[in-house]
Amino acid sequence: MSNTKALPLLGSGGPDGQGAAPCCPPLTERPMNAEEAETAARMFKALGDPVRLRLFSAVASHAGGEACVCDISDVGVSQPTVSHHLKKLKEAGLLTSERRGTWVYYRVEPSVVAAMGRLLTAAPAV
Repeated sequence: MSNTKALPLLGSGGPDGQGAAPCCPPLTERPMNAEEAETAARMFKALGDPVRLRLFSAVASHAGGEACVCDISDVGVSQPTVSHHLKKLKEAGLLTSERRGTWVYYRVEPSVVAAMGRLLTAAPAV
């Protein structure tokens, strides 16, 4: 049993009106509190493994915005290891999946990716 949680998103519209609000404020806005730091760390920890990052990139860049596991499993590790890494990405809230017959199709969770981007976006210089 895993103790990993999906990243919470606050509401359906961020302060800028573009998608979900990030789980945490932009790094340049203010220091994170402990809960925000834990939430962001789970997301980045999931992407901190080179195989997971390659799988995430393969799904994100795949035509149509989704990829069958059969199309992205060539990352230099065994199929059970690919499944393990995809599971970790799902648990972190970065991917969603849908079973179609014998295959599973993965999609990047766009609201989480937008939140990640806003977290890392620096405030404009004044």
